Amino acid sequence: MLIPLAAVVVQASTGGWDGFVKVLQNPQTSAALKLTVVQALGVTLLNVVMGTTIAWVLVRDRFRGAAILDVIIDIPFALPTIVAGLVLLSLYGPKSPIDVNVASTRAAVFLALAFVTLPFVVRTVQPVLEELDTDVEEAASSLGATRLYTFRRVILPSLVPAIVAGAGMAFARGIAEYGSLVLLSGNLPFKTEVASVRIISSIEGGNTASAAVVATILLVIALVVIVALDLLQRRVTKRW
Repeated sequence: MLIPLAAVVVQASTGGWDGFVKVLQNPQTSAALKLTVVQALGVTLLNVVMGTTIAWVLVRDRFRGAAILDVIIDIPFALPTIVAGLVLLSLYGPKSPIDVNVASTRAAVFLALAFVTLPFVVRTVQPVLEELDTDVEEAASSLGATRLYTFRRVILPSLVPAIVAGAGMAFARGIAEYGSLVLLSGNLPFKTEVASVRIISSIEGGNTASAAVVATILLVIALVVIVALDLLQRRVTKRW
């Protein structure tokens, strides 16, 4: 796994720091990187809330259709990303059966990233919830603790590592996503073009060094965010 990553970094470093600066100073590339990171962060925050909520519902609630919902959550994992993009285009494109057309807008980028990254938080939080001992919650309740207090002081500290792990994977997937949004977003420069599309464009134009630089920047951003989330998780857990 490290060999291809090292190869990309080596390819990116052939032009030295000047090569990185030159790529970052390109307005189209910097716009694509900014859009990618901002949208991925927004989707990650959404996943933290919705993914945890869905995991809670699947584990703690009993209702008809729970098994079906549990299967649906895994659909983004099973679908090839280009098929996911076609599905999203059919549902939210110009011929939308629900009259919602977000094609070639930034909302399309957010929607596509949310679709493919939601399962990460759900599937990391769900098994932790299933293993939690409810006796501790009942004890806290018998001592007069409210549901909110019990969740914040008893349940949430146990869930934080799983939530952070899911958020890190969702963010990393988000900044690297291509197939699910390439059809719906329209790939408009300075508007809906993301970093992965910019990489493909550079490769098609024969500029592999530029593509390697953008890929390396994405790799560094992903590592920084994952490490930051891990440090935040440790700090929050200690406070609780």
